[in-house]
Amino acid sequence: MIPSVAIDGRAIGPGRPCYVVAEAGVNHNGDWGMACRLVEAAKQAGADAVKFQTYRTDRLIVGDAPKAGYQLRTTNAGESQGEMLRRLEMPEDWHHRLAARCRESGILFLSTPYSFEDVDFLDAMGVAAFKLASLHCAEPAYVAYAARKGRPLIMATGMATLAEVDASVRAAREVGNDQVVVLQCTTDYPARIADANLRTVATMEAAFGLPVGYSDHTESLVPCIAAVALGACMIEKHLTLDRTLPGPDHAASFDPTQFAALVTAIRDTEAALGSGLKQPCAVEIENRKTMRRSLAARRDLAAGETLGEDAIALLRPASGLKPALLPELLGRRLTRNVAAGALLALGDFDDGG
Repeated sequence: MIPSVAIDGRAIGPGRPCYVVAEAGVNHNGDWGMACRLVEAAKQAGADAVKFQTYRTDRLIVGDAPKAGYQLRTTNAGESQGEMLRRLEMPEDWHHRLAARCRESGILFLSTPYSFEDVDFLDAMGVAAFKLASLHCAEPAYVAYAARKGRPLIMATGMATLAEVDASVRAAREVGNDQVVVLQCTTDYPARIADANLRTVATMEAAFGLPVGYSDHTESLVPCIAAVALGACMIEKHLTLDRTLPGPDHAASFDPTQFAALVTAIRDTEAALGSGLKQPCAVEIENRKTMRRSLAARRDLAAGETLGEDAIALLRPASGLKPALLPELLGRRLTRNVAAGALLALGDFDDGG
């Protein structure tokens, strides 16, 4: 039995409603008004949480660190990674203001810390959980530092091997924190559907005994829906106000309309999965009265005739003898005449003695 992880009073794990995180990330483009609109869009779309990123560029990269390939495709190639990141840094005061805005809107505020100082800052804010990025999965000491704060960890695993995920999970557990949700993830923006590797949801659940979700970077809702069907207990997806905006993540994000459709599809998928108990639902019990069939006379039958298979038809509705009784009635003699097409009854036969 996989134990659930509690985040802000919500239990996350198998058998629980899928927890949906709208990854606003740096899609605010350094604009406060846009950040606020992302919060509102996430709430209106039905997300449970909206997540931003907490970092200081000088604590994240060396001065001449190159951009990733996808960043070169989606941002100004003449702008360095450092320049891009500084432009997208979220000021400290935004955190408190956005957290307040989230409380007013009824959605949970989350953010990803990228340094030890960022962990301390978010911890002092009283965040409900730490969302660790995929790059942190190869940094067990950093994971342990965050885990020592005693808050739940949501840990993305893009670029990682199973052994690397295991090392980070053990790092959290060794400092007494087993409140961990692991997310399958493919680190590319946008990612190919063929690279989603969703079967690792079950692989990691079995390997670590923890709730497992999926962080999606594709341009389709299909992987998210498939992940939920495979047991993912959390879905994270980038949210943007406009996919054509300049910036590293907009192209791999969903706009508000797409995100709302995703949440609806997730909830529909959960409803469709059902309980796993094979039995007819209420409407089927009613429908089988007219959809199922009964034993009937295929032709005119005479009293005294011995019933053979050639004399039987299966006809709707199901108000007569069930077809499953046919083997018991074969070879019995009729006690009355039965017209072709009439439903048979037990009283139409002798006692079989």
